[in-house]
Amino acid sequence: MFAEIAGIYRASKKKHDINWFTEWIARPPAAVVVWAFAKTPITPNQVTFLSAIVCAVACAMLTLLPGHLGLIMAAVLYEFSFVLDCADGQLARHRKIASQLGHQLDFLMDELKAMLVFGAVAVRLWRWGGPGIPADLGADGMLLVGIGGLFCLASGIALTSFMRRPEYGAKPPTEDGQPAVVGQRRGPLGMVLNALEFAARIVVHYPQYIWICALANRMDIYFWAYAGVNALYLLKSLAAIMLKLGRFGAPNVAPVAAPAVGGKS
Repeated sequence: MFAEIAGIYRASKKKHDINWFTEWIARPPAAVVVWAFAKTPITPNQVTFLSAIVCAVACAMLTLLPGHLGLIMAAVLYEFSFVLDCADGQLARHRKIASQLGHQLDFLMDELKAMLVFGAVAVRLWRWGGPGIPADLGADGMLLVGIGGLFCLASGIALTSFMRRPEYGAKPPTEDGQPAVVGQRRGPLGMVLNALEFAARIVVHYPQYIWICALANRMDIYFWAYAGVNALYLLKSLAAIMLKLGRFGAPNVAPVAAPAVGGKS
């Protein structure tokens, strides 16, 4: 059994994972899930939806369970939803049925979960309080910041979807369904920007560090970091779109190739 699970892990994980946590912490237990589901009728898309349901339950726990223990329990369940989020793609690759439509479904569910988690943390800080809330801001002020952070997050998601469209001039996705990687910047300033961008991705990518914040009982750290990075990303994306499409003589449309037919994830 263990040899079979190890083989599934090696064969089904992505060639280039976004970070070490995904590759070495989340994907091994995800391989166990794939092994358990491999000979069942359960589809990768159903695992995607299951991940979203588990995340929703974790968010309900975040808002309803007071105290440090309740926070840790919610964080553990949230991390399990991330294991399932890894398992859906691994199951698709194991069965050799991965598709662009499945990748798009996974992206959609990830962004819905991101909004749900941030909103749940904002409600928790408003309802139960905790360290990291400025005295002059108060609980109600944190809720208002949370609403603003949700706006930035949702707007950033919409702008990302727009910029990934072929009409905008985006390159086709890579073989594993991920957006094409933009060339790395060069020079001293470029290296600094690359480092900042890498750090920002760690903050916003299905934030695995939530369990650290939960153990330390400092969900305010996640709250401020996530809201701040998404606000900066919104400004950056808007500026890029305005510079590209807002200048005189900018094209309104770009030639578009015929879309490929999607299948299962």
